[in-house]
Amino acid sequence: MRPLLEVAGLVTHFATPRGVVRAVDGVDFTLQAGETLGVVGESGCGKSVLARTLMGLLPRAPYTINAGSARFMQGGVDRDLLRMSEVQLREVRGRSIAMVFQDPLTSLNPVLPVWRQIVQVLQQHSDLGRKAAQDRAIELLEQVNIPAPRQRAHDYPHQLSGGMRQRVVIAIALACNPQLLIADEPTTALDVTVQAQILELLRSLQVQHRMALILISHNLGVVAGMCDRVAVMYAGRIVEQARVDALFATPRMRYTEALLRAIPQLAAPSHAPLHVIGGAPPSLLATPRGCRFAPRCQYVLPNCSSQEPPLTAASEHQHYACWNPVIHAQVSDGQVSDGR
Repeated sequence: MRPLLEVAGLVTHFATPRGVVRAVDGVDFTLQAGETLGVVGESGCGKSVLARTLMGLLPRAPYTINAGSARFMQGGVDRDLLRMSEVQLREVRGRSIAMVFQDPLTSLNPVLPVWRQIVQVLQQHSDLGRKAAQDRAIELLEQVNIPAPRQRAHDYPHQLSGGMRQRVVIAIALACNPQLLIADEPTTALDVTVQAQILELLRSLQVQHRMALILISHNLGVVAGMCDRVAVMYAGRIVEQARVDALFATPRMRYTEALLRAIPQLAAPSHAPLHVIGGAPPSLLATPRGCRFAPRCQYVLPNCSSQEPPLTAASEHQHYACWNPVIHAQVSDGQVSDGR
């Protein structure tokens, strides 16, 4: 079955006075209809740039250099998002692909009531009249669990709490029933209780609308509970992809292992030291030769600093880029193998 989205060799570089920033540097992945893909990694690894590249929200050449392809199945037609004009992208954004941004306050227009912001999207991408669009806006606010939606629809963004603003942003994103929703750190600015509510809302709406979801997050706990597959990014590259259960049970790439070890353990004593990843990510202006994680890796080999590791298949559904991968013991007929 053809994937809903097929990204191959995706490159997004920025031309700056200091040199070329290699924000996304050769990314490949696919996404099936209805599937949830988590994209994780440290701040600055290229997650948000990847999302904005797919949405066509970055400046065009000569400031941004794009290569590769991002083929999207829209209404049975295979189209490359990177080759679309701005007019064509406006037809796709909101209707077929929508995005929930990290900060809902800056995502909303501060001088318009929330109902009008939803109506603008509906009138841009549908044939609804003004009254029908207003009624639909109220329905969407109710759908995302805004209390007293008919009254709160007339509020301005600053009159809403952070959680309610994020619900409004989700209502706007879902106004035209998109095939794909990209959520970029949708719970970062929210407290833990509201985070859980927003994530549960996204999960239920995804099932209801049968849409695919790309969830960008630095919270591995969120990814474990929400996603079918996970792509781990480091310094502009995807260094491991796997089903969520395989990634958490048997990580292969050393960076993935380090990320998982850095998760605080509830069962650990209160005085137990937290695991940290030493050093800092490389500058995207001058990425190192070989494996980009090598300068921070405790298990580095001589060729790690000179040769870039290719994506290697650990199984049909797990691929990693590492010259010295994590070895997991496997038990078979009473014998233990190294699992290489």
